[in-house]
Amino acid sequence: MNLFSNNISLLEKGLDYSALKNKTIAQNIANVDVPNYKKKTVSFKEVLADSTKHIDTYRSDPRHFPISIKNSSPTIQTSTNWQYHHNGNNVDIDKEMSDLATNQIYYQALVERINGKFSTLQNVIKGGR
Repeated sequence: MNLFSNNISLLEKGLDYSALKNKTIAQNIANVDVPNYKKKTVSFKEVLADSTKHIDTYRSDPRHFPISIKNSSPTIQTSTNWQYHHNGNNVDIDKEMSDLATNQIYYQALVERINGKFSTLQNVIKGGR
């Protein structure tokens, strides 16, 4: 029996993804006025879509979908198919700021979840006191 049922490592991978996405968004914001700079994005949904490894998770109803994930890491892609500014730059600062806020909320939710996992473990170790 696996003690942590792989949940902590999945949360860790989520934190790694969020940190990489934050770095990429920050790079896009820093280069918003650079001529011919092309926006970079982090692809993680494709990794989930191509998932092949099944991870056991608790399902309260047998009709719920099992969670699957592939042992892959997110990749950074450059968007070259459109142009937002007259100088060849395709970074939309409003979209980047919105993505940054969304990513920060996602990161904070993961941090709170992993803190909850460790708090539960600490409570079990102390014997429920």
